[in-house]
Amino acid sequence: MWTASTPFAAPGLKADLEEGAALTPRFNADGLITAITVDHATSEILMLAHMNAEALAKTLESGNVWYFSRSRNELWRKGATSGNTQRMVEMRVDCDQDAVLIRVEQIGPACHTNRRSCFYRRVEMTPSGPRLKSE
Repeated sequence: MWTASTPFAAPGLKADLEEGAALTPRFNADGLITAITVDHATSEILMLAHMNAEALAKTLESGNVWYFSRSRNELWRKGATSGNTQRMVEMRVDCDQDAVLIRVEQIGPACHTNRRSCFYRRVEMTPSGPRLKSE
């Protein structure tokens, strides 16, 4: 039986990563995996963050989304201080298991800037070069 305290198995052969049934995440040299978070109801991309093994395990076990903050070097549960929580509805893993896509029920804004999504600026080309425009 799987529990959050059970470590993930090491990634196996390419065929096992791509076609196997075992979740064997490929964490990078810093012990992190990329996590893309999407609103389950609208499919809007809300944020991109990172998870270590503990954050991934806590998310799978609890259904509440946990991340690893690279800037603070600590584990954090989304909404622990802001109240803007994420409840996992579904998790998917990419073909080589080095990124996860998490579909969530988002309560409140996802971005620390108090916006619905962290992707609130569009890059536009101008004669003087690329510029950001908020939406």
